[in-house]
Amino acid sequence: MMTYDLVIGDRAYSSWSLRGWLLFDAFGIPVKTRLARLYSDELPNMLKEFFPGKTAPTMRTPDGVVVPETIAIAEELASRHPEAGLWPADPRARAVARVLAAEMHAGFTALRNHCPMNLRVSYTTCEPPAEVLADLARLETLWGWAWDQTGNNPWLAGAYSTADAFFAPVATRIATYNLPVSPRAMAYVQAHLAHPSFRRWRAMGLVDGADQPFYRRDWPRRPWPGPVPLAARAVEGTAAENTACPYSGKPVTHVLELDGRRFGFCNAFCRDKTVADAEAWAPFMALRG
Repeated sequence: MMTYDLVIGDRAYSSWSLRGWLLFDAFGIPVKTRLARLYSDELPNMLKEFFPGKTAPTMRTPDGVVVPETIAIAEELASRHPEAGLWPADPRARAVARVLAAEMHAGFTALRNHCPMNLRVSYTTCEPPAEVLADLARLETLWGWAWDQTGNNPWLAGAYSTADAFFAPVATRIATYNLPVSPRAMAYVQAHLAHPSFRRWRAMGLVDGADQPFYRRDWPRRPWPGPVPLAARAVEGTAAENTACPYSGKPVTHVLELDGRRFGFCNAFCRDKTVADAEAWAPFMALRG
């Protein structure tokens, strides 16, 4: 069966890739991801197969059309999958959502530069300069306007939409750098951190490659402010309650332990993403019972 291909960068760090992937996963559209490590030759080499794409994410449709840029990806998916609900059905809410997505796509440069996305840590402070505080004030204005227009909470324009997918990386920055926002805005951030698709993305991002030195900061750290994962751990051996991986159905080669029980997976990545946040993975939770 033909499907979409999506080139992404490191899940822990590539905010644009997170946004692009959410446009698939959060709306139930199947996609095959092609992961390339940032700050290496992997991404430019991979994108040679995705002309004219020059950055992650870049999508290729089932009929072979290459679509770079998240705003174009969102519109193309919405056109091809109107039943998925990427944009609100209500005209007023849809207009609000499009305003929000457009400004997010083009703006908030100070926030992006001072607080690059990093899903592997959280700091007690990032000493935000005035330009970052101004971006945060603009976020509060936009989000407040959206909630007033649509009468919605916590999402911006009714049910979770493209507008929310576009602001997910901002929510992670507020979480990572402990940025000062209102209680209403923080509730929106917490909704993102608890969203099932985001939890899956972050779980994979915690284990899918070495740390990128570019993103390291020396500020004091604190625990991640999102949902606390179950206390699973990787263990040696192949003995497990199940004989087939809950994701692929392939034979067990790697095992985790949780609450004194052993569960098996077909490779280290399947196991480790589950160790990172077991509750993010419905097939595993069904296996656990």
